[in-house]
Amino acid sequence: MRKAVLFLLAGLACAQDAVIRVDTADAKGGAIPRAIFGTFLEPIGRAIYGGLWAQVLDNPSFEENLWSVDNVRRMVEREPALAQASRIGLPLPWEPLDASQGWRYEPRWGDAPNSLRSLLLMALPDRETGVRQQVYLPVHRVLRYTGSLWAKHVSGPLELAVSLRKRNQPGAVLAKANIPLTAGGWRRYDFALALERGQLARLDPADFTISAHRETRVLLDQALLFPADHVEGMEPEMIEMIRALQSPVMRYGGNFTSGYHWRDAIGPLNKRVPMLNQAWGIPEYNHFGTDEFLRLCKLTKSEPQICLNLGSGTPEEASSWIKYVNAKWGKGGLLWELGNELYGTWQIGYPTLARSAERTRGFLAAARAADPQGRFIVTGGDPDRFQEWNNQALNIPGFDFISTHFVVGTGNVRRPNPTPEFTAQAAFALPVGLERRLREMKKQIDEHGSKAKIAFTEYLFHGRDDRVPRFTNMGGAVCTAGFLNTLMRVSDFTSVADMTGTVEFGGLWKKRSQVYGVPAYWAFRMYSTAAAVRLVPARTQVDSYDIRDGNNRIPEIPEVPYLDVVAARSADGARLTLFCVNRHLERNLAARIELSGFSPSWARLQTLSGTSIYQVNDEMRPEAVRPVESSIPASARFEHVFPRSSVTVMELSK
Repeated sequence: MRKAVLFLLAGLACAQDAVIRVDTADAKGGAIPRAIFGTFLEPIGRAIYGGLWAQVLDNPSFEENLWSVDNVRRMVEREPALAQASRIGLPLPWEPLDASQGWRYEPRWGDAPNSLRSLLLMALPDRETGVRQQVYLPVHRVLRYTGSLWAKHVSGPLELAVSLRKRNQPGAVLAKANIPLTAGGWRRYDFALALERGQLARLDPADFTISAHRETRVLLDQALLFPADHVEGMEPEMIEMIRALQSPVMRYGGNFTSGYHWRDAIGPLNKRVPMLNQAWGIPEYNHFGTDEFLRLCKLTKSEPQICLNLGSGTPEEASSWIKYVNAKWGKGGLLWELGNELYGTWQIGYPTLARSAERTRGFLAAARAADPQGRFIVTGGDPDRFQEWNNQALNIPGFDFISTHFVVGTGNVRRPNPTPEFTAQAAFALPVGLERRLREMKKQIDEHGSKAKIAFTEYLFHGRDDRVPRFTNMGGAVCTAGFLNTLMRVSDFTSVADMTGTVEFGGLWKKRSQVYGVPAYWAFRMYSTAAAVRLVPARTQVDSYDIRDGNNRIPEIPEVPYLDVVAARSADGARLTLFCVNRHLERNLAARIELSGFSPSWARLQTLSGTSIYQVNDEMRPEAVRPVESSIPASARFEHVFPRSSVTVMELSK
């Protein structure tokens, strides 16, 4: 079957749909700044807690008010038993070991080694009593788990136990560790739990349990559970897959920035106070803070780009954070972003338009005094709504970059009752529209006499579900690759960009303990790891289409080429790379490739395509869509067929 398909594709090459002409002798092409392949990390969803951070348990310190009402409602809808657990005094998402035992728990305020609250567990005289939480464990790679908990003996036998059990089967104990207690005050107890192979299947839930017998009464606080193979608290599979991106810079920022106080997340874990992440209505345990982020950057060979709190923060707080980071990192000169989306009312403590420039000036002065070699990014507007805001920002002296974001719902189009095909075409056209808007933004910068460049510090193509191109499916990968082509073409004035995100959205995901990359991750990785450092002119003769009444953000985009190609050479000139995006929904495109000044003998291809643009990667099928590598003979003039709705990176070698 595969040979038949290849034969058919080869036959199509007789009738060209496109001609790609590349002139490698033209030396006018600029260098491609590596920083356009930056990534972006924010505590949103389960990007950090439940994602990158390997600690398994939610609400490990038994606190209250860590989720918004909407998130609580969703939790209880997924697990209705949590409603009864809450009624008997257990904090979400903890449950009783045996719900029929009723009220054997009491929250205690003001007596806790971590934060504000602990939980009193009161065992029955003749029955095991305890608390449990549903967990997913990475049993596909590790069977040993280590942890700790804080306990204070109150009365009864000096005994406590932790265990792993089959979900909702209290009698089915998979692994158990007894903990002898010490009379007196609070103490941390360490433990280890080891499963046997086959006890728990991949993606199956288990219950982590803390229990006591014979009327023991004990206060509990901060219970932590890690897979034994964690890397300084982080998921080893994620570390490996982030490192494989070869991303030179990682942004730590987002909506949470405007209410983030860095001192909350340094020092011993038991002294870090859990709190509500106001931006997203989820817990911020403060386990992953500045030190952990810098360690992640070291492990993945990325340079930190940190977004400072211009919402509820102060210039003094920003200055002290910069000094702390530089001391830990070992040098200054890093990228510092002065606030996040300050134009938005969704930002805590947002400044008004009239006050934004003055507030930014004060922070910039303090930041530059703390790091004279630093490079500074001020908040700019989105490419489709930047004029008024940027007019204010460009009056601020002494910054290096002005930021822009584009986080777009691809399913939101103006055309009434659009077909899925039209919605997809409108989404695929967005990078073309964005390139034109970025050139308008550059014109405004020049008119102000500014030397600043653009930093595209967030971009994301999302949707409510997989019936539109979005980050989880192949259509989202086509959007991402198209935008990376745009970034390379405008890299002379847009030299920093951060894809949303390193974890979740367009990057890595962890669901039910399975780590995987979505198709957009693979598209980004194909680009970021290519040996391409200098642009060379590439002209593509191909049909185009027009978008009218398209996406709400950029509804009119004429002349969108079906095949989008960018060409670049390696540092030594021995390799030429073509970055090719086929936007056609129905047709493979046969192209004749004509090279001037370069005569290759072979082409190494990475091709990313799916059975449809709606094909996804998920925990059940983590690699349903990923690049396929192949090699073909090549010369100064040869032919190739690009699959429909695909991304191809073609490296030509002499």
